[in-house]
Amino acid sequence: MKWRHGWRALLQHEQLNFLLTNRIPRIALTRAMGRFSRIRSPWLARLSIAVWKQFTDLDLSEAKASSFDRLHDCFIRELKHGARCVDGDPSVLVSPCDAIVGECGAMQGTTVFQAKGFPYRLADLFGDAAAAAPYADGCYVTLRLRSDMYHRFHAPHDGRIERVTHHSGDTWNVNPIALKRIERLYCRNERATLRLRLDAGGHLLTLVPVAAILVASLRLHCVDLRLHLGYRGPKHIDCDAPVAKGQELGWFEHGSTIIVFAPRGFALCPGIESGAAVRMGQPLMRLPDSREPPGTSPACHAAAATSNGIPS
Repeated sequence: MKWRHGWRALLQHEQLNFLLTNRIPRIALTRAMGRFSRIRSPWLARLSIAVWKQFTDLDLSEAKASSFDRLHDCFIRELKHGARCVDGDPSVLVSPCDAIVGECGAMQGTTVFQAKGFPYRLADLFGDAAAAAPYADGCYVTLRLRSDMYHRFHAPHDGRIERVTHHSGDTWNVNPIALKRIERLYCRNERATLRLRLDAGGHLLTLVPVAAILVASLRLHCVDLRLHLGYRGPKHIDCDAPVAKGQELGWFEHGSTIIVFAPRGFALCPGIESGAAVRMGQPLMRLPDSREPPGTSPACHAAAATSNGIPS
């Protein structure tokens, strides 16, 4: 409808959008939204989803459930079996989530970009220069999840999660408008780093889920924890959790960003560029020294996208 398109266009006005989503009590609003979303009331959930659809392209046709008791359950919805196809080629990493690709490509040492002209240091993002060192001159992809997207994320390859590190922080919006205005935004926000050692070649990979306004909460299966603004547990959590390509790792409780970092030698797959839309399971990066003869890529397999029986 025309009025809805007009309202969305107004909200995308850069100055207005920035004021509405950042010049407010971000942390207080995020906590309030978390409490509201967990109110168990089917009619309130239906009303909230109807309002949500007026501002986004929310599509629940792929959702396993047809109705929700809480708004929270819609945020973290599972998909029907086979809704996503995980590429079976062992020479590629797949996208851990549905997303819009942001800044990506080769790193300059350990400096990367959140937007043109806005660099940040990997040591500041990781909170540890030694943890950042293996990724010097490596490859990265920023994956932004819109609020209407599927919010669960998955393993990009077979391997073992060795460590999870929690970083407390702010809840700035992570949309392109804010990324062009707030320096080192990802380094300021609530986030976690997941260190994954691949079975293929023993390569290290780090995934950095970054929270944002209305979504400073992250559930991780490998440590059976919910990381959030009030989390007061250990910052570094060592683990030895085997994961299979496409296996669910956890979920955001709204929408946000995952940044994937790989060492030198990895390269972006064709079509992975700023502004591209990707789905979980789609090829994201190619492993070092991999050569794929024409027509020999293994078939993809359907992802069940289940929560591994871990309650929310």
